[in-house]
Amino acid sequence: MAKKPKDKQNKPEKQFDDQFDDEEVLFVFRKHPVVMRKGLIFSMLAILAGTIPSLIKPEMSYFFLGLAGGFAIGFLIFMPYWISWYYSVYIVTDQRLIQISRKGLFSKTVVDMSLNQIQSMNYSVTGLQETLLKFGTIVIQTYIGDLVIHDVHHPEHVQKTLATILRDQGISTKNFIQNNEEEEQK
Repeated sequence: MAKKPKDKQNKPEKQFDDQFDDEEVLFVFRKHPVVMRKGLIFSMLAILAGTIPSLIKPEMSYFFLGLAGGFAIGFLIFMPYWISWYYSVYIVTDQRLIQISRKGLFSKTVVDMSLNQIQSMNYSVTGLQETLLKFGTIVIQTYIGDLVIHDVHHPEHVQKTLATILRDQGISTKNFIQNNEEEEQK
């Protein structure tokens, strides 16, 4: 008789590589698309440079071929910036906060901290550009140091959502201060 395969437990599907089996993703956010502005400017310059052949020999074929070449080069210039933005995410689970940062195509950095380590969170929106485009900086203070997240889209919403998640998980800065004072008195 053939052996029947053992029934696998009904494990929820993992939403990211390092997710624990008993962990639930509560919130995912990324930086504002404004972080791609340098790549956008360089790609626009490449498209503009693609029209230079038509200045040398003013024919429509040179214009369209140069423009097509400029778009191709602009696309290649812009892609690393887009990849860095798209694949750099912040994941909040019911147990931890994970920062996955990409720089270019071949560099990945992961910061993983327990939600219990978070002492306080602040955000700031400074300057005309940040105010008009609605992005800013979030500072998360921990036991170890500060985690500074620049160029966050709608930082007030993200900070409020993080505070709600911490409260729902039973974590508050007030409890942290009281617990430390009690330990120091002992």
